[in-house]
This record gives sequence, structure tokens and C-alpha cells, in this order.
Amino acid sequence: MKKWMSLPLSLALVAGLIAGCSSTEKTGNDTASNNKVEKVKLHFFTGKVETVDLMEELIAKFEAENPGIEVEQEFQKDASNVFKVKLASGDVPDITTVVSQEYIDQGQYLDLSGEPFWERVIPSVKELTADIKTGKNFKAASNVTMGGIFYNKQLFEELNLQPATTWEEFKSNLKTIKERRPDVVPLFLAGKESWTLGQLMEFVAHGPIKQELGVMEAKKAFIQNDSGKLKFAESKGAVDTFAQRLVELKDEGLINSDTITATYDNQKEGFVQGKTAMIIQGMWVMGDLLQMAPDFQDNIGFAPIPSVVDGLKPVVLSAEDSVYAITADSKHPEEAKKFLDFLFQPENLKVYSEALKAPAAFTDVDADWGPLKDAADEALKSAAGIAFTDWPSGFSGDDAGRLVQELLVGKYKNSVDFAKEFENTWNKAWQANNK
Repeated sequence: MKKWMSLPLSLALVAGLIAGCSSTEKTGNDTASNNKVEKVKLHFFTGKVETVDLMEELIAKFEAENPGIEVEQEFQKDASNVFKVKLASGDVPDITTVVSQEYIDQGQYLDLSGEPFWERVIPSVKELTADIKTGKNFKAASNVTMGGIFYNKQLFEELNLQPATTWEEFKSNLKTIKERRPDVVPLFLAGKESWTLGQLMEFVAHGPIKQELGVMEAKKAFIQNDSGKLKFAESKGAVDTFAQRLVELKDEGLINSDTITATYDNQKEGFVQGKTAMIIQGMWVMGDLLQMAPDFQDNIGFAPIPSVVDGLKPVVLSAEDSVYAITADSKHPEEAKKFLDFLFQPENLKVYSEALKAPAAFTDVDADWGPLKDAADEALKSAAGIAFTDWPSGFSGDDAGRLVQELLVGKYKNSVDFAKEFENTWNKAWQANNK
């Protein structure tokens, strides 16, 4: 009997020992697992093509200094529309360069107003990046930029031309170039990439509206869709006149014949090779131009864009550049702020500004940002400064560019029809955003 009972007791003791060992092993593994720190992965979503390679270099530096954080950069050409899809699908990045009023109103971004870096930001830039409805800063800009006409100084000197201050003078310059230098394209448009034509809308078609209203009032009018002030579809208004003028340039052979198929790279290459007299671009193009042809820098001139509406001053874009926001749904907001703080360090801003050829938006950055500094200062003195257009999220600059593509291939019977279509498309997008 005792022998019979000893067997179960022995088995029970063995089982207890096995369970004890198993429990000890599991606890040991859990402890090791808990001690192992997993890297935080930040998703950075951008539509800024000029800075993709540079950002990879800065990301590598950031990761070396912060071994617990990885940053994955995603670039999309049509970033505004792709970002909208990401929000709808739940694939929300942590940091983005895509910021629109609709998403601010929806609470899609963190409020950055209390961040310490604002003490170093140029006051006018802080004002431009503030939400006009709440006064809060949901986005921050690392730089300021300008946009206007880049022209071949040597060619202008050879032909005894001066940068135009009126549209008639501008058109006269283009005609002179065509007649006396038939091997040179007077004005080159990179129409295959619709964002460049959307940019043309911002600078040229919206320029008179922004000039007449002023920077902040224009910003309010675009965001609030104040049709009484915007007057997009008005006959002989800014959009109608823009369309009429652009078609005239096309019909008279004053822009490149391959406008619809020409790329942004074609535009830059033609300019630095002396095959193009003028392009309408922003300072962000300078980095690429000088990389393509370092010796060409002394041949690059910069001037304001003559107004398509008679009687107004020329315009020059003067606005915030390289804007960043942290999404409200980010799972790692503190790490995202750490990445922004890194980008905004003076030594990193210096590298970024000199590569982008744009002045920093921070007062403590001393950067040799480019050969057009003096020309840019002169342009600001002689022209009306305008800001970027606040597009409805469902109607981005890329979408506007596609309408301009249609205009150039003859889809619209006249310029007024184009203006009406632009207004209709804008209104539909704005109404969809405000349901």
C-alpha cells in the first residue's frame, strides 16, 4: 500500500519540478523580452520632390544620434490627394508636409503653438503659418521662399532686354527672343507634371486676386471660399484673363510646343543649357539648377511676374516653405517632435537652406543660401508679395494643373468657359469639405 502511494507522490513531485522549471524559464524569457527596447518607427510623408535625397541624409544623421528611432520617408508626387486616401484608410503618417485648412478644421494635426522653437522663428513666418480661425500654429516652416521669373542674363544682355513690369512688356520680350533667337524657347512650361501648371495658377492666375486683397485677407478669402472676393468665373477677371493670355502665348509660339509632354527635368535642363530664356519657378529649383551646371549661376537672373491684369504691379511669391505638421493620430508624438526639433537645429537648417537655396525661417541661422539673394531683395522692393494658395483638399494644385492641361489642348471653347469650370471644380471640392 505504501509502495502504491509512493508512485503518485513521486510523479507529483516530478511534475511540480517540471512546472517550476518551466515557470522559471518563461519568467526569464519575459524579463529578457521586457528589457529589449523596440525601435520607434516614424512615418514621414512628403510631396516635396526637391528635398527627398537631402532628407534621407538628414534622417540618417538623426537615426545615428537617436538609435531608438527610425524614420521612413515616403514621397508622392500627388501628395495632397494621396494624403486624403491615407486618412480615409487609417494609414496616417506621423509627420507630413501636406497641410490644408480642411484637415486643420477636422483636428487632424497636433497644436504646435507651445513648442520652444517658435522663439527663434521670424515673426512674419509665424503669422503666415498660423491658423486664421484659431490663431494656433498647427504647422511649422523651416524656410521662406520666393517664386518668380528665372531668366538667362547673358541672353537678355545680348538682346538688350530688361525684365518686364507689365504683361505687354513681357510678351514683347518673348517675341523678341523668338524672332532674334529662334533656337531658344522664350518661355518653357513643364506641363506633363501637373503640379507645375497648378503652380502657374497660384502665381499668375491668383496673383492679381492676392495682390488686390492683401496677404492675410486673400488667405481668408481662399479658405472661406468668399466668392464675392475671389470672382473666379468673372468675365475679364483674373482667371479668365490668365487663360486668355496663356492660350495667346501658345498660339503665337512663345512657349514650348511640347508643353503637355515636357517634364520638370526638361525645363531645368533646357534652362541651364541655354536653350530656354525664361521659366516661372520658385527658389526651390535653384539647388537642382546649380547641381546640373555649377558654372551657370552667374547667368541666372530673377524677376517678378508681370500681372496678367493691366494696371496692377508685378507679383513675387514670398511665403513660408518646407512646412511640417504632426498628425493628431500619431502613435509617437514625442518622437515626432524630437525629429522636428532635430530638423530645426541651426546646423541642420544651414545645410538644408544652402542645399535648397532658400533662406531659413529661423533668426539664428547664418546660411549662404544662394547667388540670387540680392536679386530677391530687389524683387521684393518692386513687386507685390503674395503667398501660396490655400487649396481645398479635394482640389489640389495638381488638379488645377490638369485643368490647365485641358486648356492647352483646346478642351474649352474660350477662356470664360475655363474660368467657369475652375470655379465649379473649386466649389464642389470646398462644399464636399464643409458638409
